[in-house]
Amino acid sequence: MSIKTKLSVAISFMLLAVVIVYHLLSEYSMVREVQGMLLRSMENTSRHAAITIHEHESQALDRSDDALSTDNIFDRLKSINPYIEEITVFRVGAEEVAYGTYAYSDANNDYRFLQEATKGNAGLQQFKLNGNSYYRSYYRSEQLQDYIISIVYERGRTLELMGIQRNNMLYYTLIFIAILPLFTYWLVSVMIRPLKDILWKVNEVSSVRFHKPILIKRKDEFGLLALKINAMSQNLSIYMSKLRKAFEENRRMKEHLESFINHSNDAIHLMDLEGKVVQVNRAFEHLFGYEEAEVLGRRYPTVPETHRMEKCQMIGLLLAGKKLPAQETVRITKSGEPIPVSVTVSPIRDGDGTIRAFASICRDMRSRNKMEELLRRSEKLTTVGQLAAGVAHEIRNPLTTLRGFLQLQKQSGSLNLSHVNLMLSELDRINLIVGEFLILAKPQATKFVTKDVRDIMKDVLLFLDSEAHLHNIEFRTILTQEECLISCEENQMKQVFINLLKNAIEAMPGGGPVHISIQRKSASIAISITDEGIGIPEEMISQIGDPFFTAKEKGTGLGIMVSQRIINSHQGTLELQSQVSVGTSVKLTLPALTDGA
Repeated sequence: MSIKTKLSVAISFMLLAVVIVYHLLSEYSMVREVQGMLLRSMENTSRHAAITIHEHESQALDRSDDALSTDNIFDRLKSINPYIEEITVFRVGAEEVAYGTYAYSDANNDYRFLQEATKGNAGLQQFKLNGNSYYRSYYRSEQLQDYIISIVYERGRTLELMGIQRNNMLYYTLIFIAILPLFTYWLVSVMIRPLKDILWKVNEVSSVRFHKPILIKRKDEFGLLALKINAMSQNLSIYMSKLRKAFEENRRMKEHLESFINHSNDAIHLMDLEGKVVQVNRAFEHLFGYEEAEVLGRRYPTVPETHRMEKCQMIGLLLAGKKLPAQETVRITKSGEPIPVSVTVSPIRDGDGTIRAFASICRDMRSRNKMEELLRRSEKLTTVGQLAAGVAHEIRNPLTTLRGFLQLQKQSGSLNLSHVNLMLSELDRINLIVGEFLILAKPQATKFVTKDVRDIMKDVLLFLDSEAHLHNIEFRTILTQEECLISCEENQMKQVFINLLKNAIEAMPGGGPVHISIQRKSASIAISITDEGIGIPEEMISQIGDPFFTAKEKGTGLGIMVSQRIINSHQGTLELQSQVSVGTSVKLTLPALTDGA
């Protein structure tokens, strides 16, 4: 059943109930109205009767005939009201009939009503006589103070009148009830006509058609509802356009990512929070020898048993919000072959930031490791070649000098002591070059001990004190009062300080101060050696430390290289800063030992 029919039926029943109640009230009102009309008619008739009697008695004084014909009065009054059955005129006080007849009497109530009429309270009496019902009225006028006029009506006549009116009312009511459903149906149709448009628009929206709006012709609640539905439809149209655009972008992005993942050379697989594989790419299948169906649902299929704990720890750190760098480890193939790989594991989060899965990227390191090994060998060979060429070049000059002096001694047949001293000096140079070369080529076994770096520096300063005085050099030291314990090979550290201090001395041919500072900085020891010499050009600083590169005429270039190697073996750093005509500063940083270490 449609809502229009339901509303029509409901409103019809409501209106029908109203009509029935109105009909009952009208019935009651009609009875009261008929009675009132009857009273007014009786009063009017009684007034005419009183006037007639008064005129008759006034004329009787002038005439000898004082008899008043009741028939004349009855006929005159019946012409006024045809429903009169009897007219009786009672004399006040005597309760006797003065004029007319008294055939329709009710002995039980007449006397009481007469008493009431005597007092001026006229009314309407209903009584039965011989099975018929009658109405009797009593009237006393100002003109007839000594008389009471009583008129009898047949009640059946009144009931006929009431029946006629009741039938008319019932007829009109039935017509109204017959028209009521049609009128209600038409009225409901008019009322809910906008609802049809709204339902049409809702159907359009449900079918994803938003372009045709509802034509709004009303300003009531239905018009407001239609306006809101139009606005909702427009907003839905905008949102649907955005969703379609976002869907297309997501689809293209998904295709792009799938293409990227499948064509990546790195093995990629996705796993859930329990470590079960949910997706792999082609590179994964190629690297580990698995088909995708073989690994789906398996937990860590490529992780060796010895590395399972390591994998669980990585997952735990990621769940705790940590970011992990790429880690080089080992994975196994389907056939059990171990493969060195670089693994990067990243969390996959949803829109709320909750981790839902993990993406693991494995890069085969076999080719890279082979290349690195070849590169290391190549670098070793290059370094050996450079050192060999440098040694050959550096030794060739002293050997040429020795050969020349020896040939000169042979030709002269005599021994020249000045030549001998020069040859010994060249031999010492050859020995120095070979010694430093051996340090680089074959480092000596070291034994680390705990020493205070200030004591090592003091020993070196005592050793070089005479040479410093010879070159007019002044050592200015600033040593902290805190302990500066380090773990070191003492002789190697002394060699570093000697090399650096000799460089400082040689950088100041005219003499000058060398500033030496040792300071304790929480977990490290800072050592600086600064001269005020000729300095090093900026373009040459980057080459300091290369084999046989030196700015000194008689230097080998191996001193700084040896010092750097020693400092690196002690987990420290060496930094050199210089400015021409200002000086050079070498800063060393060594890890400090804490108390009780």
